[in-house]
Amino acid sequence: MNDYLVKALAYGGQIRAYAVRSTETVAEAQRRHYTWPTASAALGRAMTAGLMMGAMLKGEDKLTIKIQGGGPIGNILVDSNAKGTVRGYVSNPQTHFDLNEQGKLDVRRAVGTDGTLTIVKDLGLRDFFSGSVPIVSGELGEDFTYYFASSEQVPSSVGVGVLVNPDNTILAAGGFIFQLMPGTSDETISRIEERLKTITPISKMIQQGLTPEEILIELFGKDELSILEKMPVRFECTCSKERFSDAIVSLGQSEISDMIEEDGMAEAHCHFCNEKYHFSKEELEALKREAK
Repeated sequence: MNDYLVKALAYGGQIRAYAVRSTETVAEAQRRHYTWPTASAALGRAMTAGLMMGAMLKGEDKLTIKIQGGGPIGNILVDSNAKGTVRGYVSNPQTHFDLNEQGKLDVRRAVGTDGTLTIVKDLGLRDFFSGSVPIVSGELGEDFTYYFASSEQVPSSVGVGVLVNPDNTILAAGGFIFQLMPGTSDETISRIEERLKTITPISKMIQQGLTPEEILIELFGKDELSILEKMPVRFECTCSKERFSDAIVSLGQSEISDMIEEDGMAEAHCHFCNEKYHFSKEELEALKREAK
């Protein structure tokens, strides 16, 4: 099954909902960054949330998630957009701990709980929208839930999960977000609260083969759900050799000359996708002429 996301309404429009299967997307990040299991879970949860938050945008809009929890994993940075693509990395990808008391990957310990979750949205306006909240859990699902309630004043529930195989590859990844619309009845809220107490963990549902639509059916029931849109999602980076060439040109002739004299070449590294771009002496000479 390829990764994809669905947008839906539930209970006659009282609930706005998103669900995503992100297994291959997170697996691509794991392969590119060689993340160890706990780091994979943290990065995968953030990327999965990023995919769903990106789906809330329109057109060319995009957003950046910054998680700075003070833990040994360092910072987590994720970019996503309205077109279903996401990229991300962690400062220390080879971070791993023993399972926690619940027998799960100890994401809280890796991320830390002394810091902030920040969302920066580029909506095509002159100024960016930025919201930041303290990290309240470190498990990330609860932290995104708190962000929506505190920064955007939208009562929400966020579930994100990643399962990792013994060989460090990704077994399953996915998530859901649902949000209460103004005027949601107390009866609807009570029904959802009761359902959340008994629902299977999101990563287990993905492992069991449930589709995003079936995940939302588990949450709300088939009769209460209306699917609006289905869209593919994937890991995709915007870096390219051409972009790095432009960046080198912008440094100016003097700095390019220093590169040529000191190393006779240059290598550019993209943090988001771990790609490396090599520039020979001849290519640097050409870029130096362009800088003139």
